[in-house]
Amino acid sequence: MLDMLESSNSGTVDAASVLEGIVVIEAGAEVVNSTLRGPVIIGEGARIVDSTVGPYASIYFDCEISDSTIENSVILEQSRITGIRSIADSLVGKQVEVRKSQREPHASRLMIGDHSLVELD
Repeated sequence: MLDMLESSNSGTVDAASVLEGIVVIEAGAEVVNSTLRGPVIIGEGARIVDSTVGPYASIYFDCEISDSTIENSVILEQSRITGIRSIADSLVGKQVEVRKSQREPHASRLMIGDHSLVELD
């Protein structure tokens, strides 16, 4: 479905950011020092900073993506992703926070619901 969109920008994109392909940025969204590779949609009030999003990514409203790379994924509303090298082929629910661990040694801490699949490297 993302391929059927027409590019539009009702948000704010700074001069350091790059938009490639079909990109939809909804009202109140902000893109700072980031690359958006379409097809991609950035929801109302979302904030993308120092990140790469797309292709094939949907970022719902009021999300914040910073210092991260997201492709072929859906991030639902009011979620925050910070300092994650790469998220691909994923669905992140509402009001979820995914962030780089500050602990040493690095380990994955997970809370996983029923009937889920998690692949880690």
